[in-house]
Amino acid sequence: MLVLQDLLKSSEDNPEFQELVQRKQEDLLVSELVKLQSENGAWKARDLQVFGSGDEIQATSQALNRLGYLGFGQNHPSVQAGAEYLFSLQRGDGSWELSRYRPETEGGPGYSMIPLQTAIPLRGLASCSYATDPRAEHAYDWLLEQRLPDGAWPTGVASGNPGYVAGYRRLAHSRWGCRSNTTGALICLALHPRRRNGSEARQALDMLLGRETKEKHTLGFEVARTVGAEPSRGFLTYYARFDLAQLLDLCWRVGASIEDERVAETIDFVRALRGPYGLWEYISQPQASRWVTFDILRSLSRLDKAGDWLSLEPRTPFQSYARRNRRF
Repeated sequence: MLVLQDLLKSSEDNPEFQELVQRKQEDLLVSELVKLQSENGAWKARDLQVFGSGDEIQATSQALNRLGYLGFGQNHPSVQAGAEYLFSLQRGDGSWELSRYRPETEGGPGYSMIPLQTAIPLRGLASCSYATDPRAEHAYDWLLEQRLPDGAWPTGVASGNPGYVAGYRRLAHSRWGCRSNTTGALICLALHPRRRNGSEARQALDMLLGRETKEKHTLGFEVARTVGAEPSRGFLTYYARFDLAQLLDLCWRVGASIEDERVAETIDFVRALRGPYGLWEYISQPQASRWVTFDILRSLSRLDKAGDWLSLEPRTPFQSYARRNRRF
């Protein structure tokens, strides 16, 4: 159905498309997910292979993200129940509770704020067309308030100071910016019909494009996780993998131009990885290969139309962990 809709531009009157629309709820990716939903609208972490958080907010967000990716929106009862569950836990300032890394849970100095505490549930809601809901807009406002002056999002705030940024989460042009948190915030912005083309989204994408590494083994990981082929691990490390398929998806949503050298080079690298039978193979979970291929083809088809934004950030060599000079 998604191939007909997004790649072949089939009309809604197409009999095959109409048949698939009627049958999509029978797909095991959907029906098995709906069966796992609790009466209060939430999904349990253990049922969705969500490890490292033990948090129903993260599991429910993951479930909504999958349903939204598969084309379900506010008119689906499971989406409605899941969304209302998340909104019921939203705090007055627009954020969600930080369940981990707090001082009282860690037994010492911890974080009072981590952007992902709101970016993860907000992404699930935005994926299902709740981005313009007033409650979601309130969450967007909170998320933007957490930005650093350079346009990135920090690891968090601990004792009033920006949190430590491990090397694998560093950004090329930011002292305190965290790639995992910045990615989470940018995905939310990219799913909003108006905010996706704002300066905040473009600046964040500019930061991510500054990491000019090309990693083959992570290509398509986010799609595989979305459809349930990969487990969901971690919280601070939720977006630790640098997935070029996800980066291309963000590029077309935000409106990056293929005239940008970094975007063009990423496209060339990804195209070179295409297999002899037309698929991008996801080696660790081969059942996700067709999903990864669909996602990459959709991005490439929409990036063929050049956007209206070019980066002004200088290209600089990037290293996750800077090499230290020896003392002797």
